[in-house]
Amino acid sequence: MKKTFRIVSVLEGVSYLLLLFIATPIKYIAGIDSYVKILGMPHGLLFIGYVILAIVLKYQLEWKSKTFVAVLAASIIPFGTFYIDKKYFRN
Repeated sequence: MKKTFRIVSVLEGVSYLLLLFIATPIKYIAGIDSYVKILGMPHGLLFIGYVILAIVLKYQLEWKSKTFVAVLAASIIPFGTFYIDKKYFRN
């Protein structure tokens, strides 16, 4: 389960960065919203997967509430999922 979470975490982080720093500026600067539409759905699904897997891992790994909140908060902070991966999952 940890390996699956790590994969989803990295993909969610990359999709968030692409959405924030590429698709959104293109939408507002060039007026082309197709990139947001293309990246929005995969990012949303990866975000939901991230949260569900975090809930499962909370019980499997017996995380304290503080750790669990940090893992969830990382999903809405740019580069946050990469920090969580490094701090909690890399050996």
